[in-house]
Amino acid sequence: MFKGMTWQRTVLLLGIVLTMLIALLVGYAMQRSFNEGTTTTSGKALIGGPFELVDHTGATRTAADFRGQHMLIYFGFTFCPDICPTELAKVAAAIDMLPENANVTPVFITIDPERDGVEEVRSYAKAFHPRMVGLTGTPERIAQAAKAYRVYYAKNTSSDSTEYLMDHSSIIYFMDPAGDYLDHFTMESTSEEIAGRVREEL
Repeated sequence: MFKGMTWQRTVLLLGIVLTMLIALLVGYAMQRSFNEGTTTTSGKALIGGPFELVDHTGATRTAADFRGQHMLIYFGFTFCPDICPTELAKVAAAIDMLPENANVTPVFITIDPERDGVEEVRSYAKAFHPRMVGLTGTPERIAQAAKAYRVYYAKNTSSDSTEYLMDHSSIIYFMDPAGDYLDHFTMESTSEEIAGRVREEL
């Protein structure tokens, strides 16, 4: 009886020790994973890159054509009912808040090349600002540009209508004269905030 109780206590003790060891190992692994996940680096953000598209005049434009200029870039589509016009209006207002000689180019890139040809992006971009450059291209070239800027987009076919909308991320990218990423603005950003941030780099 006594020996049986001693054996049971030994098994119980070993079980407790084993449970504690497992808990310690799991805790260590979680802490290590957390630390690795929150490590910051000083490298450049992987946003932006080469592209070859067609502008609102029908001319081929590459990323190299915009070197020497700051850019405010927005990806959207001309049939967008609300978000795109709101964001492009903010970009236009921010441009008007900058000095007249500020070398900043607002750029609209369509993510709906099936409907947005040269004429469509021309009338759309110029409706917001005379300096705004509208860009379109083949679906493959648009996809390449969107991938470079980490832009999500997809055709929304949930409606029975022959018309469709495009689901897409809504971000204004601020790029430096070398084509490198400086900052971005969301739907919560105001024109004043955008203009203020741009002034810091001019």
